[in-house]
Amino acid sequence: MRKMVSNVGDYAAYAALRVIICIIQSTSLERCERWSVLLANLLHRWIGLRSALVRENLTRVFPDWTPQQTDRTTSAMWRHLLLLVCEIAHAPRKIHRTNWYEHYQIADRKKILQVLLRTRPKIVVTGHFGNFELAGYLNGLFGFPSTTLARPLDNTYVHEFITRFRSIGGQHFLAKDGSAQEIQRLLEAGGTLTLLADQDAGNRGCWVSFLGHPASCHKALALFTLSNQAPMIVGVNKRLNRPLHFELNVTGVADPMVPGKHLESVQSLTQWYNDCLEIAIKKNPEQYWWLHRRWRDPPPRLRRASERTKRKDRESQPAQGKYDENALTGEEQERAA
Repeated sequence: MRKMVSNVGDYAAYAALRVIICIIQSTSLERCERWSVLLANLLHRWIGLRSALVRENLTRVFPDWTPQQTDRTTSAMWRHLLLLVCEIAHAPRKIHRTNWYEHYQIADRKKILQVLLRTRPKIVVTGHFGNFELAGYLNGLFGFPSTTLARPLDNTYVHEFITRFRSIGGQHFLAKDGSAQEIQRLLEAGGTLTLLADQDAGNRGCWVSFLGHPASCHKALALFTLSNQAPMIVGVNKRLNRPLHFELNVTGVADPMVPGKHLESVQSLTQWYNDCLEIAIKKNPEQYWWLHRRWRDPPPRLRRASERTKRKDRESQPAQGKYDENALTGEEQERAA
């Protein structure tokens, strides 16, 4: 009986989602944008959805911001997330192989093609920034299918619908757990594996600095690159000043065939791609998902080591200079560029 009730509830949620998608698709993008502004104000100023967590994250990363700056960025973030959903719903009908250039600016096509056309396996890393979903959609239009690791949704009806929807552009999906053999076959065949890099990996993850604070990252991303000699591309799909108009940027390429300090270990490569993502997020913080709990307390041994490092850094700064622990050093900027 309980299972039947659960199935009915899941199907009702699925039906509601289909209705919402139909409404979005039958509405112009201009009107969707206006709705996104109104709903963003409702979610942020009236309902206060996850407002405490968003404020905590923004204050952690931007301690010098005024409450007004934090408030404006929070509202802009909600507008971005709502507009992202509308863009995903509209994209299959509006973006095609013959008109993609009307919607995308690609800063360095040569760099992207040089990597994607290789027969070696490729690792594409991005984060919850911009419209990351439509970056994979564009790759599919160009004939570069990719496989993404994702956790299956609890609602099987919604999961199957979203998976079909995402696969229109040539994306394929594997479950995070239990897909080791499929991943290895994909990499051995020279395929492209896409991963979201800004998800918490718990105490056993690889701890690095992300936006100035310790964050736990999955070791697998770096291991895939280092153990398979697979170039890692860090890319972001930033929205421009209009809905469904983007700038696709590659913020870094790490090729194990080209030695560098960032490829010496899992730790150094993990820090490198986090630095690459940092650059894009700091330029357009309103396009990042501040509503997920990215930073947690590190294990005691790491916390003590971090405090010792910060104390040494402060002591080494000139007396007249103001120390900003959130700023990237020159070496880190060069490594992330």
